[in-house]
Amino acid sequence: MKIMELKNVRKTFDGELSVLKDISISVDKGEVVAIIGPSGSGKSTLLRCATLLTEMDGGELTYLGEQAAWNDEQGRTVYAKDLKKIRSYFGLVFQNFNLFPHYTVLKNLTDAPVSVAGRSKAEAEETARDLLAKMGLSDKADCYPCQLSGGQQQRVAIARALAMRPEILFFDEPTSALDPELTGEILKVIRQLAEENMTMVIVTHEMAFARDVADRVVFMDGGVIVEQGDPQEVISHPKEERTRQFLSRFSN
Repeated sequence: MKIMELKNVRKTFDGELSVLKDISISVDKGEVVAIIGPSGSGKSTLLRCATLLTEMDGGELTYLGEQAAWNDEQGRTVYAKDLKKIRSYFGLVFQNFNLFPHYTVLKNLTDAPVSVAGRSKAEAEETARDLLAKMGLSDKADCYPCQLSGGQQQRVAIARALAMRPEILFFDEPTSALDPELTGEILKVIRQLAEENMTMVIVTHEMAFARDVADRVVFMDGGVIVEQGDPQEVISHPKEERTRQFLSRFSN
């Protein structure tokens, strides 16, 4: 079953800079897709289009068979009037955590489930504490983000996204703001989610991680998908010269 599908996505900034050029990609239930590529290749913009943070200039977006966006007769993207249900299908973990600094860890996790999803405070707190335990952060519920390390803040951000019970989780460079020493703990959490069959799309520069954890690797450059397929094949034996050039900077 397809959880998310993007078709023929186009995005141009300032009327000149074409960032996404007719990109199509879909993600099946339980699939882990890693998106790799150089800076400026359009990876993060693609994620922002998929999560409704950036409007497409053309293309279609569908979640679980429900259309969030489609093309009008002029080929421009039109969005559904009510996107609340669509937004409930996905979660997004940012590079820089984006936690509410004036909320405790527990309130960061319970605020949206109560105010947006309409769950009771008791149910939201029970879910939040279970997720914090899963992240190894049971003792941090009453702390504020400024009292946590970068790795702990990112684990809280992942738990916050999971608290909404999304069908698919997007990660935009989840380790880029962390010291190498802390990167491992975040990759361990994502690896655990993959083992639990969580559907995920991960923009990453961690090539070995993408090769070992993803079901499919997508290499983007210049606003297009250059190559995609089995992680071992794409990362260890790429077919396209541009992919080989990019991966030559990484030790496999």
